[in-house]
Amino acid sequence: MLQTDPVFRVRDLSKTYRTGAVEVQALRGVNFQARAGEFVVILGPSGSGKSTFLNIIGGLDSATSGDVWFMDHDLTRAGDAALTRYRRDHVGFVFQFYNLVPSLTARENVRLVTEIARRPMKPEEALAMVGLSDRMDHFPAELSGGEQQRVAIARAIAKNPEVLLCDEPTGALDSHTGIKVLEALTNVNAVIGATTLVITHNAAIQDIAHRVVRFANGTIMSEEVNATRKAPAEVSW
Repeated sequence: MLQTDPVFRVRDLSKTYRTGAVEVQALRGVNFQARAGEFVVILGPSGSGKSTFLNIIGGLDSATSGDVWFMDHDLTRAGDAALTRYRRDHVGFVFQFYNLVPSLTARENVRLVTEIARRPMKPEEALAMVGLSDRMDHFPAELSGGEQQRVAIARAIAKNPEVLLCDEPTGALDSHTGIKVLEALTNVNAVIGATTLVITHNAAIQDIAHRVVRFANGTIMSEEVNATRKAPAEVSW
């Protein structure tokens, strides 16, 4: 278990969505911490609140009540401009769908982020880190699904974020391809030290984490530290 300072501190986090007279309580009093450099896998069925949780700590959504701190940034009381700066300067996002620009090469897709980042790495460096040095000048249509997802990871890390938030990054991939994506994520976590949170419904992935957090019914049901971590190549589903 990493004994570094907390990057995230979450206390009594709740989120309620209202549609007319209907209320849905997506999060119910969540308490959570993540430390610098930690790799956390968040498990739970659809509707358990894990994506809502990730969106709030990533500054994409707001809480109904509770507190969320990123280092010394109070996210629950931040305005839109402050949240935009937080997302731009500190957070890399990886989603299930790659959202690459089809008319741009892998290198050009990554360069989009480096042009607005505070302290970017070179696009070539980010693509090398995810094993795509030989595919930099290919367009998304010329890449496999796993390669496109690794371009998306390179794009997320090219800004040198302190935090990497991943929502079902292997959800659209088979086991063999997904493992290459997980290898890219664990390598990035080890090399640049980004605190990495990976949401998945795939329990097999939990073995690569420092810590496993299980969501159900809008709250954290359990947390477990892995005494030993498996390499992604040792995992299959």
